[in-house]
Amino acid sequence: MRFDDLSTATRADAEAVADALSDVKRLGVAYSGGVDSAVLLALSVRVLGRDRALGLLADSPSLARHELQIARSVAAQLGADVVEFATHEGDRPQYRANGADRCFYCKDELFTVISETLAEDLSLDAVAYGENADDAKRLDRPGAEAATRHRVLRPLAQAGITKARVRALAHDLGLSVADKPAAPCLASRIPHGEQVTPEKLRQVETAEQVLRDLGFSDSRVRHHGKIARIEVPLAEIGRFADDTVREQALRAIRASGFAYVTIDLAGMQSGAFTMQIITRHD
Repeated sequence: MRFDDLSTATRADAEAVADALSDVKRLGVAYSGGVDSAVLLALSVRVLGRDRALGLLADSPSLARHELQIARSVAAQLGADVVEFATHEGDRPQYRANGADRCFYCKDELFTVISETLAEDLSLDAVAYGENADDAKRLDRPGAEAATRHRVLRPLAQAGITKARVRALAHDLGLSVADKPAAPCLASRIPHGEQVTPEKLRQVETAEQVLRDLGFSDSRVRHHGKIARIEVPLAEIGRFADDTVREQALRAIRASGFAYVTIDLAGMQSGAFTMQIITRHD
């Protein structure tokens, strides 16, 4: 059977996803390489077969090259076919304005390209994305509105599968991203109300790659004009007391275009700019 290798608990969740896809003939999964979309793609391939389920991987300046490589690697691990395509959310004035609804315009761009171009070219009769049951309860996900407008399926949420259960499925499926931290797009590092530009995205990506190369397990570099505000897990803040680490980080992050480099003593704060609008920092 298709799920005999899974534990009893995860098998039930996998079967629930299979039920949600029972009427689909050919599916495109909006795929990013994160744990949610990776699990959805893995299950879709098992349920429908490789010839009837494929990943749709959008590339744009807001996607870090590091994340793009992870997505490609995980797709290869799954043996899934993935179609890469460009999105141009940066051409939309509403996206660049970076209001609290920025995610809507990003997802609307994604699903517009898929529905108006890829769906016909790839003979898709359905598109799905990796919203889980926890996501569905949140009030701060304007991207979900775009999914609704474009009639995008949400099999994980429909099956009532929470984030913890998604990770359990990922472990049972042997996915390398089972414990991967969330990786919001680079635009999330820019305060609401401050313009999103390719240059700012490049600065953030370069600075975060510096911290990754220095061995930090996770990081956010918040863009406050001339100031880079570094967030790393609390347990790792002490590493900046090492002169070598501090000097390498300072030199490389300044080289990316920031004049000042600061460390946030509160540590990692995922969604910090969603929780509070910060108006000006330069």
